[in-house]
Amino acid sequence: MEETEIATENKSNPFKSLIAGGVGGMCMVLVGYPLDTIKVRLQTMPTPLPGQSPRYKGVVDCTARIFRQEGFRGFCKGISAPLMAVTPIFAVDLAVYAAVKRFFQKDDRVAITYPQIFIAGAVAGVCTGLVTVPSDRIKILLQTQSVSKGPQLYHGTMDTAIKLYKQGGIRSLFKGTCACILKESPTGIYYVTYEFLQELARKNSKTGQISATSTILSGGTAGIVFWTLAVPFDVLKSRLQSAPEGTYKHGIRSVFRDLMATEGPKALFRGSVPILLLAFPTVAAFFSGVELTNALLKSKT
Repeated sequence: MEETEIATENKSNPFKSLIAGGVGGMCMVLVGYPLDTIKVRLQTMPTPLPGQSPRYKGVVDCTARIFRQEGFRGFCKGISAPLMAVTPIFAVDLAVYAAVKRFFQKDDRVAITYPQIFIAGAVAGVCTGLVTVPSDRIKILLQTQSVSKGPQLYHGTMDTAIKLYKQGGIRSLFKGTCACILKESPTGIYYVTYEFLQELARKNSKTGQISATSTILSGGTAGIVFWTLAVPFDVLKSRLQSAPEGTYKHGIRSVFRDLMATEGPKALFRGSVPILLLAFPTVAAFFSGVELTNALLKSKT
């Protein structure tokens, strides 16, 4: 087998991937949500006026203030939105990925090249971006809502969804669609990294099988690679989805121009510390859930 090809036995079944993706996604959300809340708070905090200090001085300060003002529940604000959406989001991601890989295969044992994996991952990323928009919008509004500034506008996932629909219809729920797709654009590289490292581990294994350790290391590394590339798009998306209606007339382009004019290029990497901190464990949890589910499904057939 050539070095640019990998075997994909039992990995191109869209139905099994649909189930495995849902389970993996739940694991991902449960492991990483508190750090995701910190990340969103840092990304969306307002620009301080001259002579004023920023709302949060960094990750540690943000963490301490959330816990002091809101308790542990403050880190879990809006978690029901991604948990309810996580099954279709990650199920779609992995199922589309498997379906595109199968398109390139004549049967389950045909080798698939890394360029084909990249294409499959990129297509899956676009589909995931489309599915994830409403839950991301709701999640960010709930995460950025402070308990220290009077009555809260939104009270949970369903209440937020209903109010957004009343305010602006479906368009309000899907605000930031292009930004979400751009954020998911490095998904092709993400899957290539994971598959390459898993194949490397398989070749170096005495049994020829992947281990839980290799899955954690491969998944975590893929997560860091993905988020290193996706951080600027994620910052723009968070700013756009948390802004009041009419703030950015031209969507992500207006956000970018405003950010460059007021804060400069460094603002595109705001929140990168919690992002990279959560990248390894959350993506490792995702792929661990996927591989465990695949193994259980295989044992049942």
